[in-house]
Order: sequence, then C-alpha cells, then structure tokens
Amino acid sequence: MNKKVKNAIFIGVLSAFSYLACYFCRNILSVVSPEIIKSTDITVEFIGTLSTFNMLCYGGGQLVNGIVGDKIKAKYLVSMGLILSGVCSLFVPFSDFPMIMIGAYSLIGFFLSMLYAPLVKLIAENTHPIYAMRCCLGLTFASLLGVPVAGVVALFFYWENVFRLCGVFLIMMGVICFFVLALFEKRGIIKYNAVEKAKKKGGSIKVLIEHSIIKFTFVSALTGIVRTSVVFWVPTYLSQYLGFSTGTAATAFTIMSFVQSASPYINNIIIYEHILKRNMNRMVVLSFSFSAISFVMMFAVHNPLINMVFLLLALMTSNGASEMLWSVYCPSLRDTGMVSSATGYLDFISYGAAGIANLVFANAVALIGWGNLILVWAMLMFVGVMIAIPKNKFVLSINK
Repeated sequence: MNKKVKNAIFIGVLSAFSYLACYFCRNILSVVSPEIIKSTDITVEFIGTLSTFNMLCYGGGQLVNGIVGDKIKAKYLVSMGLILSGVCSLFVPFSDFPMIMIGAYSLIGFFLSMLYAPLVKLIAENTHPIYAMRCCLGLTFASLLGVPVAGVVALFFYWENVFRLCGVFLIMMGVICFFVLALFEKRGIIKYNAVEKAKKKGGSIKVLIEHSIIKFTFVSALTGIVRTSVVFWVPTYLSQYLGFSTGTAATAFTIMSFVQSASPYINNIIIYEHILKRNMNRMVVLSFSFSAISFVMMFAVHNPLINMVFLLLALMTSNGASEMLWSVYCPSLRDTGMVSSATGYLDFISYGAAGIANLVFANAVALIGWGNLILVWAMLMFVGVMIAIPKNKFVLSINK
C-alpha cells in the first residue's frame, strides 16, 4: 500500500467518524419524536418547528462556514463544531422550557454546519480524485449510518438521556478530532494549499457557473427535501399512516436505515462507475426517475410491508442523485480553490429547501393527508427528472 493510499485512508476514516457523530446528533429528534409526542405534551407541529429551525440554522451555517472553511484550517472548525453542538445537546431535554429547546436545537444546527464543507475541502485537496470520491462516499455512508445508530441508542434510553449521551459523545469526539488532525498536519498527511485558479479565471461566480452550479443548485434542493425532510417524517409516517406501534415504527426505521446505508456503494460503485461508466448526468436522471416511480407505487400500494419496500427504494434511488452531487461534483471543484465555499452553498440550498418543506409537510399531514403528501413527494422527483435531462444529449461525464 503506497503512501497516498494510506493517507487517504487516514483522512477518510477520521472524516467519516466525525461526520457519523454529526448525523447521530441530527437524527435523534426524528427517531424519538413518536416517544416525545406520546409521553409529553409536545405536539407534532412543535416537533416540526424544532426540526425546521435546526435545518434553517444548519443550512445558513453551511453558507457561512463554507466560506470560512476556505480560509481557516479544518481542525479548528470541525473540532469546535463538535464540541459546541455537544454542549447544546445537553440543553435540548428541557421540555418544560420550549424556548430553551428551540434555542439549543437551533444552535446545534449551526455548530454542526462547521463540519461538512471543511471536511470535503480537506479530502479533495489532500487525496487523489478517485480516493476523494471514496472518502466522500464514506461521509455519505456515515450520514446514513447515523440514523440507525440513533435508533439503536433510542431503543435503550429514554429520549432525554439520548440527547445527554449524544452531548457527551460529541464533546469527546471534538477533542479527539482536534488532536488527530494536528498530528496529521505534523506528519504531512494533510496540507493547506491556497488555490488561485478561480481568481485567474475571472472570479468565483463565473467559475462556479462554468461548472454547472445553477443546475446542481436545483439538484441540491430536491435531494435535500428527500434525504432530510422526508426521512425525518418516516417514523411518524410508519406509525400514523401504516399503523405500526411507536416501538415497531422505530425498529422498522432503524432496519430501513441500515439497509439504506449501503446505497452509496450501490449507486456510486456499481451503477455510476461500472454500469453508466461514470456518466454523472445519466446517473442523476436515472435516480430521480426511479425515486418518482417508487413514490407513486407507495401511493398505489396499501399493504404496509410492500409500502415500506417502495419507501426504501424511493429513498435509496433519490440518494443516487444526492451522492453524485456530494461525492462526485463537489470534490471535482478542487482546482477552483472553492471546494468548501461551493459545498457550503449547495448544502445551504439543500437544508434551506428541506427546512421549508419540513414545515409544510408538518401542516400538510393534517390538511391533505399522508396519501396526497406522497404524491407531492413523487411530483418533486419528476421535477428533478425535468431539470436533470440535458438540452441536447448526455454530455456531463466526470472521468478519472
């Protein structure tokens, strides 16, 4: 194993564990929401408000911290984000003080936004492009694995203690991350190189437009709605629409999440690399198409088990488009010198759209019902197909 491979493994493993901690925290509320609603006076609408504020702060933070991430070392932003979000997690269980819950959970969103864009920049600028894609796949895998991890913890602890345990874990992970990244710097595994190519080409906006940032802005918004907002409501959907008990719904959601965590490797390595020969545009079109069809089948099929299968397929296929965005497109911007800024901007769009959608979905359940809401999800994916289809032919293909 040569030095470049070893360094990529070191960077990828640390980044994945850091991001796993992030998504463990971000998915707790979704997993424990049925228990909170059942055992407290907190309503579905309040849960939706908490999630929306968190998403909006996370999205806004991505925009800010993405820009900052191109100027400040990752070891400072990532470790600080983990530690501060851990402190805030300790205050979320104050259910008798709604404003404290809203404030703490909103700040968690902002502090956790310090992780992703700097990590992608760290990966893209310190590893070979093919290794960078693999490392970013590790980030996607960690984000998906965070859901079942949160689900497993929620099976053994009361919801208040889950948040407390999460807080302690994040603080510990932040300290570890700082010292390990400092060690990597000392050994030359990671370096911070300023890239000036963007300025030479006429400015950041022009460079990003040339790299199809407008198109991927829409892709980011649509996939963000599914991977964040739709996934957030899955436990409640399983409980209210399919009729499972809260315990069964939580268990089913955990199992689905474990299965879904394999989607990055199925979508990227098997479909994108081997079947579609690294044609990113075709992969995005295919992913949106199959996700839309799966949502339509959810509406048509009422058997709970079959319905869950189509729900899982809808989420996994939508992830295909999302993975093209985060694992292929963003790292490909390494020569622009704006990996962190572009990634932060796209994540801002993703979570901004998801936050708005989350608030809409919370009220739509009561107004139009789960069945019609499923059709809304299907329509969003059909919009993705229309946006992703190129005007002339499939020309966008990212190679080695």
